[in-house]
Amino acid sequence: MSRLRSRSALNHKNKLSKLSKLSQLINPPTLISMNLIQILILAIVQGAAELLPVSSSAHVIMAEKLMGLDPTSPEMTLLLVMLHTGTMFAAIVYFWRSWKTTYFSSMAEFRVNVRFLIVATVLTGIVGIGLLLIIKHVFIANPSDFEIEHLFGNSTLMACALAAAGILIIASSRIKEQPHGQLSMSKAMLIGAVQGLCLPFRGFSRSGATISTGLVAGVARRKAEEFSFALAVVLTPAVVLKEALRAYKAQAAAAISHSDMLVHLLLPSVFGMVFSFLAGLLALRWLSRWLEQDRWHFFGGYCLFAAVVVYLVG
Repeated sequence: MSRLRSRSALNHKNKLSKLSKLSQLINPPTLISMNLIQILILAIVQGAAELLPVSSSAHVIMAEKLMGLDPTSPEMTLLLVMLHTGTMFAAIVYFWRSWKTTYFSSMAEFRVNVRFLIVATVLTGIVGIGLLLIIKHVFIANPSDFEIEHLFGNSTLMACALAAAGILIIASSRIKEQPHGQLSMSKAMLIGAVQGLCLPFRGFSRSGATISTGLVAGVARRKAEEFSFALAVVLTPAVVLKEALRAYKAQAAAAISHSDMLVHLLLPSVFGMVFSFLAGLLALRWLSRWLEQDRWHFFGGYCLFAAVVVYLVG
């Protein structure tokens, strides 16, 4: 009888252990304090908004705040970057055929476009890092403790950035398209510099700003769109690495084991990345359709509306 009771108690203990492990996978509380349903919501918001010119970061950060999450934490920043990675792969899949006929049509064409991308990315880094240093040493009381992610929770700054993006999109939509407008080195430099403005300011839509700058510079709509997302593919891996290192250092300082980090941080982020990829594919179809159908200004109107909402809610 005692053996039966002992065996029954052992079986019960094993079941509880399995249920506990399953619960941790479904609802990881230790590091990012959210469950997979919340990650799914953020992934859909990110995937839909990232590839539309409405600033996915602003939407995701506001969604995080509404769900009681901290958008400035290293874990949340890493999740946001992983969601960006999902949409980066969506851009590669969506534009691959088009890039094959333009960027990879010949070795000469490939070299020209690679130069454009490299120069634009360098300008992005110069402007972005320059802005960061100015903000850090001019506007911050304790610059030694400052990280750019600390700006991500500032709703007023986000609302202003959304409004600026909306105005730029509406202004660019009023310029008559040049259907055969080609990209040049000077235009690529201008687009890259404007992309640098987007790095520290969540709300200043990267795709909206770069595509609009291309339109203002006289680049054909399709070419401006292709170059904007090619820049995103180049830029995203560096941002992902930066935030991954930041999150790793934060977890190492908290003395969290690698296995816990894998289960509670990396796996949920990968889950979100997959869903942001799927949502991103749908969003790209929408963007391309509206850009070609002269509905680009609608995105600008939405950004202005979102700026008011973020300001009032934030």
